[in-house]
Amino acid sequence: MFNFAQTTTTEVGQQLRLDWGSVQASEKSDGSLVTQSDHWADLEIRRRINDTFPEHGLLSEEGEHLFPATDWCWIIDPIDGTTNFTRGLPIWGILMGLLYRGTPVFGYVHLPPLNQSFHGLWLENTGLTGPSGAFRNQQPIHSSLDTPGSDHFFNVCTRSTAIIPNIPCKIRLMGMAGYNFLMVASGVAIAGVEATPKVWDIAPLWPILKAAGAVWTPLNPEPIFPLQPGEDYGHRSYPILVVSQEQWVSQFQPLVQSLQ
Repeated sequence: MFNFAQTTTTEVGQQLRLDWGSVQASEKSDGSLVTQSDHWADLEIRRRINDTFPEHGLLSEEGEHLFPATDWCWIIDPIDGTTNFTRGLPIWGILMGLLYRGTPVFGYVHLPPLNQSFHGLWLENTGLTGPSGAFRNQQPIHSSLDTPGSDHFFNVCTRSTAIIPNIPCKIRLMGMAGYNFLMVASGVAIAGVEATPKVWDIAPLWPILKAAGAVWTPLNPEPIFPLQPGEDYGHRSYPILVVSQEQWVSQFQPLVQSLQ
């Protein structure tokens, strides 16, 4: 899994770097942006998955949205941070996640401009056995053990800026949902929130953050995983708060609950 995800995202990322900052985006029905580069990367990654893992299912932002009735399913976001990508900002990446019976167990994120790659394995409550861990450029990472304060970062998204006056930390807006959460996993930020992430934004990050010790707190009551076969996940959003440690959830959750 690791070798396949590393090779695929590296080679696709090399091509995307040629388009970075030089393509135009159009708006989709949900208000998000898409470019021809998104479509090309989506097709290329799906082709590679089908060739290498023909028995696995597929779910992608620009392709199939119905969750398949297969034990194993890949979820991909060919370019997370499309606005940054079109404007020439270096915070964008390729997200790949692998689910077992609807629950993410492996995630891989590659940010070509930053030369950073994150991956994680998390098998808890899946019936699978094996190692768990979270890594950046193959070095272990862990969420912060600090007590939140005014010198710590709290990451927000464009649609959650209204909560900024409530947050007792320094605010950062990355423009990429995946990087928002990865900064919590790697201990750079103390917490982060996304108001409208889709399942392809969440699934690849889930194993990385779980293995790094961060805490996922959905702001809506219904569970996210396991995904259900035959369900259409194309237009579902999952407001999420991610916090470095369990004891700080009660401090931040009331401040962001309006995003539900």
